[in-house]
Amino acid sequence: MTQKNTAPTTNIPDLLGLSAPGVREQMEALPSSLVLIGLTTGGEPVCVDLDAGSPHVLVCSATGGGTTTILRTLTAQLLHHGAHALVLDLKRVSHRWAKDLPTVTYRTDIVDIHDALVGLRAELQHRINHIDQHGDADDLPRLTVVFEVSDITLRNLAGYWDTVREEKDDPKTSPAVTALEELLFEGRQARMYVFLAGHLNSPLGPEAREQFSTVVLGRVTTRTWDRLAPQVGTAAEKSTHPGRAYVVQGLTVHPTQVVLMTDAEAAAWAADSF
Repeated sequence: MTQKNTAPTTNIPDLLGLSAPGVREQMEALPSSLVLIGLTTGGEPVCVDLDAGSPHVLVCSATGGGTTTILRTLTAQLLHHGAHALVLDLKRVSHRWAKDLPTVTYRTDIVDIHDALVGLRAELQHRINHIDQHGDADDLPRLTVVFEVSDITLRNLAGYWDTVREEKDDPKTSPAVTALEELLFEGRQARMYVFLAGHLNSPLGPEAREQFSTVVLGRVTTRTWDRLAPQVGTAAEKSTHPGRAYVVQGLTVHPTQVVLMTDAEAAAWAADSF
């Protein structure tokens, strides 16, 4: 299938770093429920609304397409407003900027990632119980799961569970994978979110994949576009321009120049010391 543009790409900034005119001021002016992805046609902001619909974000691009940078920029904004983060990084090097931050838990080994996700399931239940008692979770900090190379990690989690299952009554599906699925379905009301990098070629079921209301697509193939954003029709034209992506939200495609924070900028912004 021939790739075609689905939206105009005029009047979009060529590059968008934190030092670009107006970017820092715009981010500071946003409420804590909005996370800036970048600017689209006419310089309009494209944001994730954490309090509306399904707030989870899927980022997919070819190698070198800026996936890690996008996750870094989104996560730093949440941390800036007092959120906590669980970073699952099988590559071990993707988010070193966040390792020493007091509100970040960083896990790299598959056993530790498994245990962290199982623990997250308990945290989700704790927050739901809190909501039952108090009516909402507004007094609890936002918590985001930053999930790098999710396809490989989820397959490894399934393989790890196959090796440690002992009792015949143990579930066949990895409890870590189940925990992630539950978070995708129930996380918003508990102020818990998933920022995930991957193609979703993984043990996650199709219903879980539909929980990502914001899909950021970089240099992807037509086949990947059709699978991750089938509701918007024909794939958009690929771009090799640094920081250029398409943000799909519902039936709308925003050609977007994403904000690209460096490691140092993200650490400083997250620590509110920029």
